[in-house]
Amino acid sequence: QETRDSITAETKTQCETILEKHPDNRCCKYLIEYIDTKEFKDLSNEDFATFAKCVRTGIDNPDSGLGCYAMTPSDYTTFGFFFDKVIRDYHGDASGEKKHITDWDTGDMDYDVTKLGQDELSMRVRVGRNLVGFNLPGAMGKDERIAFEQKMLPSFEQLKEKYGGKVHSLTPDFGEQGANPNLITEDEYQQLVDAHVMFKDMAADPYLNSAGISNDWPYGRGCWQSDDKMLIIWFGEEDQLRIMCMKKGSDLLEVFSNLNEMLQTVEGIDGIDFAKDDNYGYVTSCPSNLGTGMRASVHIKIPKLTADGTDTKAKAVCKPLGLSVRGTGGEHTPIGADGTVDISPSARLFIKEKEIIGKL
Repeated sequence: QETRDSITAETKTQCETILEKHPDNRCCKYLIEYIDTKEFKDLSNEDFATFAKCVRTGIDNPDSGLGCYAMTPSDYTTFGFFFDKVIRDYHGDASGEKKHITDWDTGDMDYDVTKLGQDELSMRVRVGRNLVGFNLPGAMGKDERIAFEQKMLPSFEQLKEKYGGKVHSLTPDFGEQGANPNLITEDEYQQLVDAHVMFKDMAADPYLNSAGISNDWPYGRGCWQSDDKMLIIWFGEEDQLRIMCMKKGSDLLEVFSNLNEMLQTVEGIDGIDFAKDDNYGYVTSCPSNLGTGMRASVHIKIPKLTADGTDTKAKAVCKPLGLSVRGTGGEHTPIGADGTVDISPSARLFIKEKEIIGKL
């Protein structure tokens, strides 16, 4: 108990110091409140240690806006007071009473962008998903990462029957289970990274590092990609699964429907059960992605709004519409020379899937 008390006192002092320079660090802001609650004081030693892992990234990285990751799907309940405060602050629920509702039914709305005077667009929709029965990536050890990859192999076989494709794995071996039949070379991996099919080594990300998400690289990391290159599933990134669908076309509903069909195929496989929370919808490692876990985007040319070489004017137009603007290479990347930007709805939680595609 003395050790716990000293760790708690030290953490509180660290948080107070961080907030002096970084008042938007939600982890530190609500951690100070949480320390005084009965829920926190009643935590078992095991849960106390898990909670320390959840908040470590916010203390290691003072400039964090959120600063916390769940280590298991149940953390959102076990540390409910803390996470609920962070989540509702970040996702803008002043009422404190909203519950997430999943709804993909778009009805008979028309999503053909050519009717808005647009040519074909590069469209992408992705969701984060995690399975019941496994820790979230921050708490996974090497053996569990391998076990998760092996758990997914039958799913990839079923997807291959429907969509073709191939599994590209970085896992050097399956330990006692022997060789990895899907192992690729370093050159093949780099080609997939350059083609934006595969994610980079996460060790360079200080936030993921502190959360334990990048541990044991490259074990349990890889992807499946369909024959037509339009469907991709990452495994072993920030969430256990990142499931995405891409297409160049004019009907937003097509890419949206393709993703929903692929999700139903994956979850229809025996033993695959996506983790959900009664209040927050689909469980993700980072509270920012809870709910739909969805990011839907288009690459669109807006040369007049970006004539000054920045996306400042575009952001001013998009923000009131609930849309985010970034470079076509992802967050913190420059806009295209021809004024092409990536536009996506900002909300993930307390918004229905059909509303995300509507906003887009």
